[in-house]
Amino acid sequence: MLLLIGIYLAASLVAVLLYGIDKAAARRDRRRIRESTLHLVAVMGGWPGALLARRWFRHKTRKQPFGVILWGCVALNVGLVAWLATSDSASGLRQLANLG
Repeated sequence: MLLLIGIYLAASLVAVLLYGIDKAAARRDRRRIRESTLHLVAVMGGWPGALLARRWFRHKTRKQPFGVILWGCVALNVGLVAWLATSDSASGLRQLANLG
């Protein structure tokens, strides 16, 4: 369980940093971080940080396709963790992740 919490915290920190860097780049008309990279970090467990960063930086809040995909990443990640925590077929993965 501690491993999973650590992954979420680390990925969320990465997400916040990437959103901050991307917002700064947008303001300065510089090279941006790809949306696919932001979504990848979100689906890998950084979605709490991504959601917070969107609000804190007021970044990508008007881009509707981005928001829909981000919420899809949240659903995918939560669904995967729920499956991992409950499915008999995931018992090996659960032991590997120290969840049970």
